[in-house]
This record gives sequence, structure tokens and C-alpha cells, in this order.
Amino acid sequence: MTGSGSPAARRASAFLRRFAKPRLIETIPKLRRLQALVERFSSPLPAPFAPDIPADWIPAAGALSGVTLVYLYGGAFLLGSPPFYRFVSRQFARAGFDVFTPAYRLAPEHVFPAALDDVFAAWRALVAARPGPVVLAGDSAGGGLAVSLMLRARDEGVRLPNAAALFSPWTDLSVSGPSLRQNEEKDALFTRRTILSGARAALGRASAKNPMASPVYADLAGMPPLIVHTGIDEALRDDSVRLVARARAAGVAAELELWPDVPHAWQLMPFIPEARESREKAIAFLRTSLNSES
Repeated sequence: MTGSGSPAARRASAFLRRFAKPRLIETIPKLRRLQALVERFSSPLPAPFAPDIPADWIPAAGALSGVTLVYLYGGAFLLGSPPFYRFVSRQFARAGFDVFTPAYRLAPEHVFPAALDDVFAAWRALVAARPGPVVLAGDSAGGGLAVSLMLRARDEGVRLPNAAALFSPWTDLSVSGPSLRQNEEKDALFTRRTILSGARAALGRASAKNPMASPVYADLAGMPPLIVHTGIDEALRDDSVRLVARARAAGVAAELELWPDVPHAWQLMPFIPEARESREKAIAFLRTSLNSES
């Protein structure tokens, strides 16, 4: 995209840059306590086809959908749970998808490949029980995890999604993209140091260039159509740019859109008009990908 972002996006980025970015690391324990509180007072929403898998299942609003959307939430592998991100899952359900949001173990208590193992087990249960079309979406760490999930499914002969939408995906835990330094001052949330801290917590002793941990280094041949949205000013911008370049080089249909003035994972911020616009574009892409296969 060209031009400037909305006034709301610029205000949100300025606010986060001033008040959240300088103390982001110390905020994580507080957010984990808030997450625990949300989980305590949230009713479980188990999937009828896999009641033993920790996950949310939110049927499509209105008529029967027939299309399942698997949503993988972000949180730097340090935060996140299905109830904590239920507000996002419900937005996709209102758009006409049956939404399956699997839980995954978090760092630093559980390191790579714990999160991938958890979402892959949930994915296998889903595709075994639901023969209809399935699409995949994820933000931030969940966006990178979505790519890793597809790689593992491909390698193990498990059905892939029909298409995937990635929002500000974190795909390089080696923290080596040029934008990490170029955009360090402009990014609304992250410095290179905070991203490195999260990567070390998530990896444990695993190599940061393991393609299943950092799918920007993977062979992406055989992936389904992808749409990727990220902010021009994000420190993690080049995680998306390089991922899409590798996907295209491998023959994958991949779209990239760079958005001005928005903070990381702005799709989760309903007070920014670009949040709805990005989600609607992604949903249109997913539906078009389904229609092109029919």
C-alpha cells in the first residue's frame, strides 16, 4: 500500500511506541496474570470432534458454514490461549467460518518444538474428523507457527489447508532480517533486544535456523496459496518479505501487502480501521482460493 495510514493507526503506534515499547519485557508477567484471570472465568468451548484437545470451537454465525478456519494466535510464544484470543476467533466466526483455535504450550516453561507438536496434533485430529475445506490464519508467532505447521503436514503426508493468511508473521527466530535494525526506532512495539529475548526463551537449545522453528529458511515447495500482511515500519517486516520471496521462488502463489503506519499485528486492534480492512482482504483471499479449487 502507498500513502499514509489512518489517524487512528498513527495515534495507536505513537502511543505504543511511547508507553508500551520501553517496558514491554517487564509487562509480560502482568499479561500472563491477566490471561490466567481470563481463562479462569471463561467457559470451555471444546471441539465436538476432539473434546480432549485443548482448543476453542466457535461455529459460524448464521447458516452452516462447511469451511473450517484454524486460527493460531501470537504472543511471542510467551503469551496466548484460546480464551484470551476468543475475541479474534469470534470475528472470523461472524465472517462465516467454523473456527478452531488450538492451545499450545508456552515458553519459557516449554521450548521448541512443544508449540508445534501441540498444534500439529490438533491439526491431525481436525482433518481426520472434518473432510471439508480448511483454511489457516495466524498472527505474529502464530503466523510463523502456521507456516511450520504446514511444513510438517507436508513432510508427514497430512492434508494441508486450502489457503493461509498470515498477519505480521514472526518467521525468523535467528532475528537476522535487515528491517530489525532499519526499523528499530520506527517500530511501535519491538526493539531487536526484545525480539532476541523472546526467541531465546522459545528456542531453548534448538538452532535458531532450524527451518521448523524459523520457516523463512525452509523449502516452501508445495505450500498452499498464501496472503501476508505486515507493517512497513515493523521491525519484523522482512520476516514477511523474505518468506514471500522464498514461497514465490518455490512456485507458491503468495501475496504480500505492506501497510503504512500500523503497529505489529494491528488486525487485533478493533479501534484501527485498517484492522477490519486487513481481515476482510484476507477473508476474501481465502474464499477466492476455495472457489478456485471447486
